[in-house]
Amino acid sequence: MSLPLPASFTRRSVDADGVPIHCVVGGSGPPVLLLHGYPQTHAIWHHVAPALAEDHTVVLADLRGYGDSGKPAPSPGDAEYAKRTMARDQVLVMRSLGFERFAVAGHDRGGRVGHRLALDVPEAVSALAVLDIVPTRHAFAHADREFGLGYYHWFFLAAGGGIPERLIGADPEFWITARMRARHHGGTPFDPAAVAEYVRCFDEAAIAASCSDYRAAAGLDLTHDEEDAGRAVLPPVLALWGEHSFVGRTYDVLRVWQDYAGDVRGQALPCDHYLPEEQPEQVTAALRGFFRSNG
Repeated sequence: MSLPLPASFTRRSVDADGVPIHCVVGGSGPPVLLLHGYPQTHAIWHHVAPALAEDHTVVLADLRGYGDSGKPAPSPGDAEYAKRTMARDQVLVMRSLGFERFAVAGHDRGGRVGHRLALDVPEAVSALAVLDIVPTRHAFAHADREFGLGYYHWFFLAAGGGIPERLIGADPEFWITARMRARHHGGTPFDPAAVAEYVRCFDEAAIAASCSDYRAAAGLDLTHDEEDAGRAVLPPVLALWGEHSFVGRTYDVLRVWQDYAGDVRGQALPCDHYLPEEQPEQVTAALRGFFRSNG
């Protein structure tokens, strides 16, 4: 099952050093790469992408381990799901499509991949939009009781011994829908077809991969982030967040990002965590204006 997109959108599979990365491409104009978060797929952009495609070439990619992209088995250390590895996938995808330089918008985990991409390959990124996140390094450095309760899944998913894999695998549909219901506040309801797509793609391999993604965030990603401490993101950054989300209620989002990037702007939107689905028109308007001024 898949969500309908305009006929001009085409599905492709790009080999990224042996890992097939699934993407959907449509529109024409300056290229924009859209990256999703957990536990979703490229389908989170189904409202936003057709509008952006009116004046951009839009690439909606499934991160490795998610959607219909390849899901390598995790190994000790979780290097397969380090954000550096996941970011390199997306550079290879865009180069394969003929784009050496492009804008990036990432929600949730996709925002963390975009952040790493902008640090590792700044010459490839014309502009970076990060949706409802603060940098991983900042989040862990300021973790407290509220963080542990609000973002308990960061620690649960990073647990070893196969514990989260076994428990989530017992009822993955409940896990996905419960997480999404708990982080939605007003705005557009979730499209049942989108939710069904997330559930379809969340198979045993995806569960294992996504747990490795979170283990990497608490391990190898932090090592990379510490190595880059004090090095600012060079491309301009747009931060969008939900005023009702944990991020919006907990952090001074712009101030935090100003410690990690030189050119930062942004705003809160009237929603919770899933901005592209809850407030697609406002997300589209903000991204379009940002990308046009930083093409």
